[in-house]
Amino acid sequence: MGIPDPTRRLNEYPHQLSGGMRQRALIAMAVACKPRLMIADEPTTALDVTIQAQILELLKDLVTEEGTGLLMITHDLGVVAGLCDDINVLYAGRAVETAERAPLFSDPTHPYTVGLLGSIPRLDAPRGEPLTPVRGSVNDNIAWADGCAFAPRCDHYTMECLQGPPQLVSVGDGDPGHVHRCVNPISHADVVDRAVLESPAVVGDDEEERG
Repeated sequence: MGIPDPTRRLNEYPHQLSGGMRQRALIAMAVACKPRLMIADEPTTALDVTIQAQILELLKDLVTEEGTGLLMITHDLGVVAGLCDDINVLYAGRAVETAERAPLFSDPTHPYTVGLLGSIPRLDAPRGEPLTPVRGSVNDNIAWADGCAFAPRCDHYTMECLQGPPQLVSVGDGDPGHVHRCVNPISHADVVDRAVLESPAVVGDDEEERG
């Protein structure tokens, strides 16, 4: 697990360990029985960037060396871009877009996915440029039974969005694994700049993944 001086640490209390060490201890407990699937729910929360990178590298090594499946639950799109192969974007408890990593970041079609990508700070953006948040709040939604839960916050909604629950359908780009839950998806021409996939704010320095 990469914990320095493990013999001494074994006798210490949690408050004597750093945040990164506590995360490593939890991961060690999770992998002790060699699980076939590990569920990591916000594993990098409250960690600084350096420790976060170490924890993600540790998880990546476990997947590679032990053959353990990893289900990552996170709000951090940088983590998603650098670690995940297949992505489900959830809103109000349901998947609204599903795709492999590259097509999801380069060609998102659901307005919520596009909004998330558009709200990421860009290192190449002019100084002082305001962020573009998803308008409204998570409380601004409707029941899925009545229509798309994202409709009250969506700039692309039509009355058809409020005529019952939308189903997951193929995006129609030739990729059967790329599906969305939207009756008025965003076309490729309206999608956020493809450069977001290469932005250091999103991908970091994961040269192997981009190579």
